[in-house]
Amino acid sequence: MSATSAPFGLRPAFHPFGLDRAQALAGGIASGYSSNILKGQPVIYNSSAGTIGAVTTTGAWTGAFAGVEWTDTTGRRRVSNYWPTDTTGRRRVSNYWPASTAYITGSCVAYFYNDNNIVYEIQTDATITQASIGNEYNFTSANLAAGSTTTGLSQCTLGVSTAVGNTGQGQMRVVDIAPYVDNAWGDAYVVVRVVNSQSQFFGSVTAFA
Repeated sequence: MSATSAPFGLRPAFHPFGLDRAQALAGGIASGYSSNILKGQPVIYNSSAGTIGAVTTTGAWTGAFAGVEWTDTTGRRRVSNYWPTDTTGRRRVSNYWPASTAYITGSCVAYFYNDNNIVYEIQTDATITQASIGNEYNFTSANLAAGSTTTGLSQCTLGVSTAVGNTGQGQMRVVDIAPYVDNAWGDAYVVVRVVNSQSQFFGSVTAFA
């Protein structure tokens, strides 16, 4: 896996104090929100609206998107594992938010991970060594919105070239390597474990000295 670029966005690995749980936020995405939000994509709170949206640049973020459900604007209900092209007022359950979707007021529930203690796994966009532990990085800007609307999965990656010094501030801190048999430091694309180091709610933490 580490020899192949196969990003999956942010994937919760564990929580130091127990289970990693997604928050269910009623009305969590604005009806008609114009961008896709893919599973594993970093998200941010829109403080003026009380909703979440996709992270589009460097800076603070809150967690990783996990899925969404809503009822179409004409009233009937259906559960589906894919996004159909029709809009029949049925209940929809999806692992990603399809851009510009409209829903019946009060019917949307967005799911996302936002506990600052969650340890995530993410693939790097280039090789990285064990010396990266404790360093901070940003998401690869070109991949923030990348992904598949077929699988609904994000292709967001850690940008190796974005490393900051020990007095700088990055979006995530590397804490470990994901312990898979086909994943090693120095591989072309390493799956690492990271924590949010620039959280909206819990403050920023600079890289190790």
